[in-house]
Amino acid sequence: MKILVRCAFLTAVAVSLFLLLGCSSRHDTSERYILVTVNSKLPYWQTARSGLEKAAAVYGVKWDVRGPETYDPQAEVQEFRNALALKPAGILVSVADAGLMKPAIDEAIAAGVPVITVDSDAPDSKRLYFIGTNNLQAGQIGGQRVVAKLHGKGNVVFYTMPQPNLEQRLKGYKDAFSDHPGIKIVEVFNINGDAGNAFDRTTHYLAAKDAEKIDAFICLEASAGKDVAEAIRRQKATDRLVVAMDVDESTLNLIKEGMIDATIAQKPYTMAYYGLKSLDDIHHYPFDLKKDYSWDSFSPVPAFVDTGVSLVDKVNVDVYLKARSEAQAK
Repeated sequence: MKILVRCAFLTAVAVSLFLLLGCSSRHDTSERYILVTVNSKLPYWQTARSGLEKAAAVYGVKWDVRGPETYDPQAEVQEFRNALALKPAGILVSVADAGLMKPAIDEAIAAGVPVITVDSDAPDSKRLYFIGTNNLQAGQIGGQRVVAKLHGKGNVVFYTMPQPNLEQRLKGYKDAFSDHPGIKIVEVFNINGDAGNAFDRTTHYLAAKDAEKIDAFICLEASAGKDVAEAIRRQKATDRLVVAMDVDESTLNLIKEGMIDATIAQKPYTMAYYGLKSLDDIHHYPFDLKKDYSWDSFSPVPAFVDTGVSLVDKVNVDVYLKARSEAQAK
Protein backbone atom coordinates (compact mmCIF):
# COMPACT_ATOMS: atom_id res chain seq x y z
CA MET A 1 0.00 0.00 0.00
CA LYS A 2 2.82 2.39 0.91
CA ILE A 3 4.46 1.73 -2.43
CA LEU A 4 1.21 2.57 -4.25
CA VAL A 5 0.77 5.78 -2.28
CA ARG A 6 4.38 6.75 -2.97
CA CYS A 7 3.97 6.05 -6.68
CA ALA A 8 0.77 8.07 -6.82
CA PHE A 9 2.50 10.98 -5.05
CA LEU A 10 5.49 10.91 -7.41
CA THR A 11 3.18 10.75 -10.41
CA ALA A 12 1.26 13.80 -9.19
CA VAL A 13 4.51 15.69 -8.65
CA ALA A 14 5.73 14.76 -12.11
CA VAL A 15 2.48 15.88 -13.74
CA SER A 16 2.58 19.19 -11.84
CA LEU A 17 6.17 19.84 -12.89
CA PHE A 18 5.32 19.01 -16.48
CA LEU A 19 2.42 21.47 -16.48
CA LEU A 20 4.49 24.19 -14.85
CA LEU A 21 7.41 23.73 -17.19
CA GLY A 22 5.09 23.53 -20.17
CA CYS A 23 3.42 26.80 -19.19
CA SER A 24 6.69 28.65 -18.51
CA SER A 25 8.30 27.40 -21.71
CA ARG A 26 5.54 29.05 -23.71
CA HIS A 27 6.92 32.45 -22.73
CA ASP A 28 10.36 33.97 -22.82
CA THR A 29 11.86 36.77 -20.75
CA SER A 30 11.83 39.25 -23.64
CA GLU A 31 8.08 38.97 -24.26
CA ARG A 32 6.48 42.37 -23.66
CA TYR A 33 2.94 43.77 -23.81
CA ILE A 34 2.31 47.52 -23.77
CA LEU A 35 -0.77 49.60 -22.92
CA VAL A 36 -0.90 53.07 -24.51
CA THR A 37 -3.31 55.76 -23.31
CA VAL A 38 -3.73 59.45 -22.53
CA ASN A 39 -4.20 61.05 -19.10
CA SER A 40 -2.11 58.16 -17.82
CA LYS A 41 -2.00 59.42 -14.22
CA LEU A 42 -5.77 59.27 -13.74
CA PRO A 43 -6.91 56.77 -11.07
CA TYR A 44 -8.85 55.02 -13.86
CA TRP A 45 -5.62 54.15 -15.66
CA GLN A 46 -3.88 53.19 -12.44
CA THR A 47 -6.60 50.59 -12.01
CA ALA A 48 -6.03 49.37 -15.57
CA ARG A 49 -2.32 49.25 -14.83
CA SER A 50 -3.03 46.87 -11.94
CA GLY A 51 -4.94 44.55 -14.25
CA LEU A 52 -2.11 44.55 -16.78
CA GLU A 53 0.45 43.86 -14.07
CA LYS A 54 -1.59 40.98 -12.66
CA ALA A 55 -2.00 39.27 -16.04
CA ALA A 56 1.71 39.74 -16.80
CA ALA A 57 2.61 38.13 -13.47
CA VAL A 58 0.40 35.13 -14.26
CA TYR A 59 2.20 34.56 -17.55
CA GLY A 60 5.65 35.69 -16.48
CA VAL A 61 5.97 38.34 -19.19
CA LYS A 62 6.97 41.99 -19.27
CA TRP A 63 4.45 44.82 -19.30
CA ASP A 64 4.48 48.59 -19.66
CA VAL A 65 2.05 51.52 -19.65
CA ARG A 66 2.87 54.48 -21.87
CA GLY A 67 1.22 57.74 -22.79
CA PRO A 68 1.07 61.44 -21.95
CA GLU A 69 -0.06 62.46 -18.49
CA THR A 70 -2.44 65.02 -20.05
CA TYR A 71 -5.07 64.77 -22.76
CA ASP A 72 -2.80 65.00 -25.81
CA PRO A 73 -3.91 62.80 -28.75
CA GLN A 74 -0.86 63.74 -30.86
CA ALA A 75 1.48 62.73 -28.06
CA GLU A 76 -0.42 59.47 -27.64
CA VAL A 77 0.17 58.60 -31.31
CA GLN A 78 3.89 59.25 -30.84
CA GLU A 79 3.93 57.06 -27.73
CA PHE A 80 2.20 54.33 -29.73
CA ARG A 81 4.87 54.53 -32.41
CA ASN A 82 7.59 54.50 -29.75
CA ALA A 83 6.01 51.36 -28.31
CA LEU A 84 5.86 49.77 -31.75
CA ALA A 85 9.57 50.45 -32.26
CA LEU A 86 10.28 48.16 -29.29
CA LYS A 87 8.75 45.27 -31.28
CA PRO A 88 6.45 44.12 -28.48
CA ALA A 89 4.40 40.92 -28.57
CA GLY A 90 1.26 43.07 -28.64
CA ILE A 91 -0.18 46.52 -27.94
CA LEU A 92 -3.35 47.60 -26.14
CA VAL A 93 -4.44 51.16 -26.88
CA SER A 94 -7.22 53.43 -25.63
CA VAL A 95 -7.81 55.72 -28.58
CA ALA A 96 -8.13 59.45 -27.88
CA ASP A 97 -8.53 60.45 -31.53
CA ALA A 98 -9.54 57.66 -33.91
CA GLY A 99 -8.53 59.59 -37.03
CA LEU A 100 -5.05 60.34 -35.72
CA MET A 101 -4.45 56.85 -34.33
CA LYS A 102 -5.72 54.84 -37.32
CA PRO A 103 -2.51 55.06 -39.45
CA ALA A 104 -0.33 54.04 -36.49
CA ILE A 105 -2.53 51.04 -35.67
CA ASP A 106 -2.53 49.98 -39.32
CA GLU A 107 1.28 50.26 -39.40
CA ALA A 108 1.53 47.97 -36.38
CA ILE A 109 -0.71 45.34 -37.96
CA ALA A 110 1.30 45.55 -41.20
CA ALA A 111 4.46 44.97 -39.14
CA GLY A 112 2.94 41.84 -37.58
CA VAL A 113 2.27 43.34 -34.13
CA PRO A 114 -1.28 42.58 -32.92
CA VAL A 115 -3.28 45.55 -31.65
CA ILE A 116 -6.44 45.44 -29.53
CA THR A 117 -8.26 48.62 -28.56
CA VAL A 118 -9.52 49.00 -24.99
CA ASP A 119 -11.80 51.58 -23.37
CA SER A 120 -12.03 53.72 -26.54
CA ASP A 121 -12.12 52.24 -30.03
CA ALA A 122 -10.88 53.02 -33.55
CA PRO A 123 -13.35 50.87 -35.50
CA ASP A 124 -12.15 52.02 -38.93
CA SER A 125 -8.59 50.90 -38.23
CA LYS A 126 -7.21 47.39 -38.70
CA ARG A 127 -7.14 46.70 -34.97
CA LEU A 128 -8.21 43.13 -34.20
CA TYR A 129 -11.12 43.97 -31.93
CA PHE A 130 -12.33 46.13 -29.05
CA ILE A 131 -12.43 45.23 -25.34
CA GLY A 132 -14.35 47.62 -23.12
CA THR A 133 -17.63 49.15 -22.09
CA ASN A 134 -20.75 49.19 -24.19
CA ASN A 135 -20.63 52.98 -24.10
CA LEU A 136 -24.06 53.44 -25.67
CA GLN A 137 -25.51 51.35 -22.86
CA ALA A 138 -23.52 53.32 -20.27
CA GLY A 139 -25.10 56.54 -21.53
CA GLN A 140 -28.57 55.02 -21.55
CA ILE A 141 -28.19 53.89 -17.94
CA GLY A 142 -27.07 57.37 -16.90
CA GLY A 143 -29.85 58.95 -18.94
CA GLN A 144 -32.50 56.84 -17.28
CA ARG A 145 -31.18 57.95 -13.89
CA VAL A 146 -31.36 61.62 -14.87
CA VAL A 147 -34.89 61.24 -16.26
CA ALA A 148 -36.04 59.60 -13.03
CA LYS A 149 -34.39 62.15 -10.74
CA LEU A 150 -35.62 65.19 -12.73
CA HIS A 151 -39.07 63.65 -13.26
CA GLY A 152 -38.64 64.11 -16.98
CA LYS A 153 -38.10 67.89 -16.91
CA GLY A 154 -35.04 70.12 -16.51
CA ASN A 155 -31.94 71.69 -18.04
CA VAL A 156 -28.74 69.65 -18.27
CA VAL A 157 -25.09 70.28 -19.14
CA PHE A 158 -22.60 67.63 -20.25
CA TYR A 159 -18.85 67.63 -19.64
CA THR A 160 -16.91 65.69 -22.24
CA MET A 161 -13.97 65.48 -24.64
CA PRO A 162 -13.86 64.60 -28.36
CA GLN A 163 -13.27 60.86 -27.92
CA PRO A 164 -15.16 58.01 -29.63
CA ASN A 165 -16.24 56.37 -26.37
CA LEU A 166 -17.54 59.65 -24.94
CA GLU A 167 -19.47 60.39 -28.12
CA GLN A 168 -21.19 57.03 -27.75
CA ARG A 169 -22.07 57.79 -24.12
CA LEU A 170 -23.55 61.12 -25.15
CA LYS A 171 -25.65 59.37 -27.78
CA GLY A 172 -26.88 56.95 -25.11
CA TYR A 173 -28.00 59.85 -22.92
CA LYS A 174 -29.74 61.50 -25.85
CA ASP A 175 -31.53 58.23 -26.61
CA ALA A 176 -32.78 58.11 -23.02
CA PHE A 177 -33.95 61.74 -23.25
CA SER A 178 -35.67 61.30 -26.62
CA ASP A 179 -39.05 60.42 -25.08
CA HIS A 180 -38.82 63.27 -22.57
CA PRO A 181 -39.01 66.62 -24.39
CA GLY A 182 -39.03 68.40 -21.04
CA ILE A 183 -35.33 67.69 -20.66
CA LYS A 184 -33.23 70.29 -22.47
CA ILE A 185 -29.51 69.95 -23.20
CA VAL A 186 -28.18 73.47 -22.65
CA GLU A 187 -24.55 72.73 -23.49
CA VAL A 188 -22.10 69.94 -24.28
CA PHE A 189 -18.89 71.40 -22.87
CA ASN A 190 -15.42 70.20 -23.91
CA ILE A 191 -13.17 70.24 -20.84
CA ASN A 192 -10.07 69.75 -23.05
CA GLY A 193 -8.65 67.13 -20.71
CA ASP A 194 -8.64 69.47 -17.70
CA ALA A 195 -11.19 68.88 -14.93
CA GLY A 196 -10.56 72.43 -13.71
CA ASN A 197 -12.46 73.63 -16.78
CA ALA A 198 -15.49 71.69 -15.55
CA PHE A 199 -15.16 73.42 -12.17
CA ASP A 200 -15.04 76.85 -13.83
CA ARG A 201 -17.99 76.14 -16.12
CA THR A 202 -20.11 74.83 -13.26
CA THR A 203 -19.27 77.92 -11.20
CA HIS A 204 -20.34 80.08 -14.13
CA TYR A 205 -23.75 78.43 -14.33
CA LEU A 206 -24.27 78.63 -10.58
CA ALA A 207 -22.94 82.14 -9.96
CA ALA A 208 -23.62 84.22 -13.07
CA LYS A 209 -26.91 86.13 -12.81
CA ASP A 210 -27.60 85.86 -16.53
CA ALA A 211 -26.80 82.13 -16.74
CA GLU A 212 -29.58 79.68 -17.44
CA LYS A 213 -30.46 77.51 -14.44
CA ILE A 214 -28.97 74.03 -14.78
CA ASP A 215 -30.70 71.19 -12.97
CA ALA A 216 -28.21 68.43 -13.74
CA PHE A 217 -24.49 68.33 -14.48
CA ILE A 218 -23.43 65.14 -16.27
CA CYS A 219 -19.82 63.98 -16.60
CA LEU A 220 -19.02 61.66 -19.48
CA GLU A 221 -15.42 61.04 -18.36
CA ALA A 222 -13.69 60.13 -15.12
CA SER A 223 -12.01 63.31 -13.89
CA ALA A 224 -14.72 66.00 -13.87
CA GLY A 225 -17.11 64.65 -11.24
CA LYS A 226 -15.20 65.71 -8.15
CA ASP A 227 -14.56 69.22 -9.54
CA VAL A 228 -18.21 69.72 -10.45
CA ALA A 229 -19.20 68.57 -6.95
CA GLU A 230 -16.71 70.99 -5.40
CA ALA A 231 -18.11 73.91 -7.40
CA ILE A 232 -21.62 73.00 -6.23
CA ARG A 233 -20.42 72.76 -2.64
CA ARG A 234 -18.84 76.22 -2.76
CA GLN A 235 -21.94 77.78 -4.30
CA LYS A 236 -24.18 75.93 -1.81
CA ALA A 237 -26.30 74.64 -4.71
CA THR A 238 -26.92 71.19 -3.28
CA ASP A 239 -30.30 70.92 -5.01
CA ARG A 240 -28.52 70.21 -8.33
CA LEU A 241 -28.02 66.73 -9.68
CA VAL A 242 -24.53 65.41 -10.48
CA VAL A 243 -23.98 62.18 -12.39
CA ALA A 244 -20.33 61.16 -12.69
CA MET A 245 -18.35 58.52 -14.55
CA ASP A 246 -16.19 55.75 -13.10
CA VAL A 247 -15.37 54.71 -9.56
CA ASP A 248 -12.22 56.44 -8.36
CA GLU A 249 -12.12 56.81 -4.59
CA SER A 250 -13.02 60.51 -4.49
CA THR A 251 -16.12 59.95 -6.63
CA LEU A 252 -17.30 57.08 -4.42
CA ASN A 253 -16.79 59.14 -1.26
CA LEU A 254 -18.74 62.04 -2.77
CA ILE A 255 -21.63 59.67 -3.50
CA LYS A 256 -21.55 58.48 0.10
CA GLU A 257 -21.52 62.11 1.21
CA GLY A 258 -24.43 62.99 -1.09
CA MET A 259 -22.65 65.53 -3.30
CA ILE A 260 -22.77 63.21 -6.31
CA ASP A 261 -26.00 61.35 -6.96
CA ALA A 262 -24.58 58.44 -8.96
CA THR A 263 -21.78 57.31 -11.21
CA ILE A 264 -21.46 54.82 -14.04
CA ALA A 265 -18.93 52.09 -13.24
CA GLN A 266 -16.65 50.53 -15.84
CA LYS A 267 -14.02 47.79 -15.47
CA PRO A 268 -10.60 49.13 -16.55
CA TYR A 269 -8.84 46.40 -14.54
CA THR A 270 -10.72 43.76 -16.54
CA MET A 271 -10.03 45.51 -19.84
CA ALA A 272 -6.27 45.45 -19.29
CA TYR A 273 -6.17 42.01 -17.66
CA TYR A 274 -8.22 40.33 -20.37
CA GLY A 275 -6.50 42.41 -23.05
CA LEU A 276 -3.04 41.13 -22.18
CA LYS A 277 -4.28 37.54 -22.01
CA SER A 278 -5.89 37.93 -25.43
CA LEU A 279 -2.73 39.38 -26.97
CA ASP A 280 -0.68 36.59 -25.42
CA ASP A 281 -2.94 33.98 -27.01
CA ILE A 282 -2.69 35.71 -30.40
CA HIS A 283 1.11 35.97 -30.09
CA HIS A 284 1.56 32.27 -29.33
CA TYR A 285 -1.09 30.94 -31.68
CA PRO A 286 -0.81 33.42 -34.53
CA PHE A 287 -3.15 33.83 -37.47
CA ASP A 288 -3.28 36.20 -40.43
CA LEU A 289 -3.35 39.65 -38.82
CA LYS A 290 -3.92 41.34 -42.17
CA LYS A 291 -7.15 39.51 -42.95
CA ASP A 292 -10.45 41.36 -42.38
CA TYR A 293 -12.44 39.15 -40.02
CA SER A 294 -15.35 41.56 -39.55
CA TRP A 295 -17.63 39.63 -41.94
CA ASP A 296 -16.19 36.17 -41.33
CA SER A 297 -18.56 33.77 -39.56
CA PHE A 298 -15.54 31.57 -38.77
CA SER A 299 -13.40 34.36 -37.35
CA PRO A 300 -10.94 33.32 -34.60
CA VAL A 301 -11.55 36.66 -32.83
CA PRO A 302 -14.69 38.52 -31.70
CA ALA A 303 -15.64 42.01 -32.84
CA PHE A 304 -16.30 43.32 -29.32
CA VAL A 305 -15.78 42.03 -25.77
CA ASP A 306 -18.16 43.80 -23.37
CA THR A 307 -16.52 44.10 -19.93
CA GLY A 308 -19.71 45.37 -18.29
CA VAL A 309 -21.19 48.54 -16.85
CA SER A 310 -23.31 49.35 -13.78
CA LEU A 311 -24.80 52.25 -11.86
CA VAL A 312 -23.43 53.14 -8.42
CA ASP A 313 -25.39 55.22 -5.92
CA LYS A 314 -25.83 55.39 -2.14
CA VAL A 315 -27.50 51.99 -2.12
CA ASN A 316 -24.45 50.05 -3.33
CA VAL A 317 -21.51 52.47 -2.97
CA ASP A 318 -20.13 50.65 0.08
CA VAL A 319 -19.72 47.50 -2.01
CA TYR A 320 -17.49 49.39 -4.44
CA LEU A 321 -15.52 51.09 -1.66
CA LYS A 322 -14.89 47.71 -0.05
CA ALA A 323 -13.76 46.18 -3.34
CA ARG A 324 -11.36 49.09 -3.92
CA SER A 325 -9.96 48.76 -0.39
CA GLU A 326 -9.43 45.01 -0.79
CA ALA A 327 -7.72 45.47 -4.16
CA GLN A 328 -5.35 48.09 -2.75
CA ALA A 329 -4.48 45.81 0.18
CA LYS A 330 -3.25 43.00 -2.12
